[in-house]
Amino acid sequence: MVRTTLMARNTDMRWRLPLVCLLWEVAMIVLFGIFVRFNPEADAAGWQKEKHHKNITSDVENDFYFRYPSFQDVHVMIFVGFGFLMTFLQRYGFGAVGFNFLLAAFGIQWAILMQGWFHTFEQGKILIGVESLINADFCVGSVCIAFGAVLGKVSPVQLLIMTLFQVTLFSVNEYILLDLLHIRDAGGSMTIHTFGAYFGLTVATILYRPNLEQTKAKQSSNYHSDLFAMIGTLFLWMYWPSFNSAVSSHGDAQHRAVINTYCSLAACVLTTVAFSSMLQKKGKLNMPFLESRLRIQDTCGVHNLHGMPGIIGGIVGAVTAAAATEGVYGKEGQVKASTFTLEKLTVLCYTGTQDAATCGILKLPFFGDPTDENCFEDNVYWEVPGDEEANLYCMHDSNEKSVTDQ
Repeated sequence: MVRTTLMARNTDMRWRLPLVCLLWEVAMIVLFGIFVRFNPEADAAGWQKEKHHKNITSDVENDFYFRYPSFQDVHVMIFVGFGFLMTFLQRYGFGAVGFNFLLAAFGIQWAILMQGWFHTFEQGKILIGVESLINADFCVGSVCIAFGAVLGKVSPVQLLIMTLFQVTLFSVNEYILLDLLHIRDAGGSMTIHTFGAYFGLTVATILYRPNLEQTKAKQSSNYHSDLFAMIGTLFLWMYWPSFNSAVSSHGDAQHRAVINTYCSLAACVLTTVAFSSMLQKKGKLNMPFLESRLRIQDTCGVHNLHGMPGIIGGIVGAVTAAAATEGVYGKEGQVKASTFTLEKLTVLCYTGTQDAATCGILKLPFFGDPTDENCFEDNVYWEVPGDEEANLYCMHDSNEKSVTDQ
């Protein structure tokens, strides 16, 4: 009885979630009305002036026709790819897809504003076009990565607050790296993957739950949950060439990014299958080692999926930049290797210092996070269909059961 009352008191979202959602959406509407305007290529009168000024004869030259196919692919990755990737938890399918949907929908609005203030702010207005939508999705991709580290352990209100802070910090970090340090990071290995992974891991570390080991059974998967997660994996795999090339310069740069990513993805599949087969069981990486030694509770393994690959990408980028010649890439294509090293240090230091304030707020007791024994459960925040609740999603308390049996 005590535990049931505690759960209801802690996780009741009846007023908290609607208040946060509606308050922030009203704020978004007001801020969009004050600051946001279409850029010349999206504005009716502005496009006509742009055509006349640049001697453009066809509407096909509008940036929309170059960027929108890539935008569609990236958008699917954010809402379908990342959402279904995290459905591997057998009792947290609604939470994985639904909360990913919620944080992404809020995040893209706030990202358009934050990135607009830093990158496209002219004469007191934020000018947006299709590239603004792509960059907003990139920003939210970083939040989705961080969500993977705390999956099943936080409330929807905490997720919205985390999104607010992370989008803000992401935009500042992106401005420092791309505009002030002039670093090239087309695929977002550092700005998106590394920042998102270590932001999420820092949050997970500060929100560490010492009794979470008691819910190990709920952190497992079953046949159907793994199948849905595989669907998310395939969506991400298929559209990754678009993700890496979406905002690259038209022409050879975008072309190279697609080809390189396409070939790399195909090679990675064979390599992964080979090593998974060769190193089965005893040879596999053991994430509980990191959990026990570093106090990391990384639900989705974002350290392996995004953190380490992001750092490796930065190192490889530095080596590639050092080997680049003007004859191959042209003068504008050359980038100093030292900038990549500076980028890695900037991202890691910035993430660590800024997360402290964010996590301090998320630890406040009135945001409705679940108790340790009720983590990774959909029916804490969702109405689960009756049959599913009876067969799979029903919360069990081993202590109460043993008392009843006596």
